[in-house]
Amino acid sequence: MTDAYLNRVGHAVPPNDVHRTFIDFAEGLLATNRDRALFRRMAERGQIEHRWSSLKPHPRPGVGASVDDGGFYRPGDFPSTGARMRRYEEAAPDLAEAAVRSLDLGGREREISHLIVVTCTGFMAPGLDLKLVDRLGLRSDVERTIVGFMGCHAAMNGLRLARHIVRSEPEARVLVVAVELCTLHLQETADLEQVLSFLVFGDGAAAALVTAEPEGIALDVFATILVSEDPSLITWSVRDTGFDMVLSGKVPGVLRGALEGTTDRFTAAAGGPIDLWAVHPGGRSVLDAVEGAFRLPGQALAASRAVLREFGNMSSATILFVLARLMAVAGPGQGLAMAFGPGLTAETLIFRKVA
Repeated sequence: MTDAYLNRVGHAVPPNDVHRTFIDFAEGLLATNRDRALFRRMAERGQIEHRWSSLKPHPRPGVGASVDDGGFYRPGDFPSTGARMRRYEEAAPDLAEAAVRSLDLGGREREISHLIVVTCTGFMAPGLDLKLVDRLGLRSDVERTIVGFMGCHAAMNGLRLARHIVRSEPEARVLVVAVELCTLHLQETADLEQVLSFLVFGDGAAAALVTAEPEGIALDVFATILVSEDPSLITWSVRDTGFDMVLSGKVPGVLRGALEGTTDRFTAAAGGPIDLWAVHPGGRSVLDAVEGAFRLPGQALAASRAVLREFGNMSSATILFVLARLMAVAGPGQGLAMAFGPGLTAETLIFRKVA
């Protein structure tokens, strides 16, 4: 049967670095000195230096000031879900298009046979798929699929679907586009666990080309793991004032416990040792948990830690940023990619870097 390959990846982020502004805002929400001290300590240990947003930070942040320059996040008057979706409709198409443009299809846009759009931070219809068909000049008969609201591992689901398509239709050229505007969902709350989630999320988009052409990385074996039956560890719910994220502090420990002892399972699936690691950087503690579970050397997760440092957690788009970095700097070898999402679930991929 035909093998499927991730030939290359492009990506884009908005122009506004909001990491420090969002940290200052989040700390100001907390009611006690104890919570503020813990928050500051976690911020210092987070290993994130930049996060990017479609929102421009306020030039003179302070008590009573809007978090952003446009007054979108005004204390005491945070936007409704409808207002957030209008911003998504404005910003998401531009960011998605920029990611595809950076992919450099070399004038072969009309050869794209399938378009898979991945997103969990906004809803719109006509959707991003039709926006991209129009903006990129794709064929009007391109087959379109939306992978929606699956959380941080959703790009893995998109790649798995692309693999199925190529294996059944060897001439297919599949474009996978993941776009997330996580910073549209800040919440005005004094709940420490929820405020701590503001430390990691940013905006970003990535585009990937999957074909039967043997270049890049071979998409060999996908597998899903139900890490925990506790559905409350990671939740993502639509509420009146945006999408409400719950990311339990128990996640890293549960994740490490679930992954310990699974090395043989993955090496058997790969047919040999794992040389390359592409792990979704859900946060520093998540990467530490994976590193500990597999007893990895210090540099094994260098690509994931670099993406976390430079961009933060961009939900579904993030694993594609990590794969792009590995494709650019690593030599040939066997690899394992994994990303995590609501449930708690893990989507995994055994891959081979061939060029």
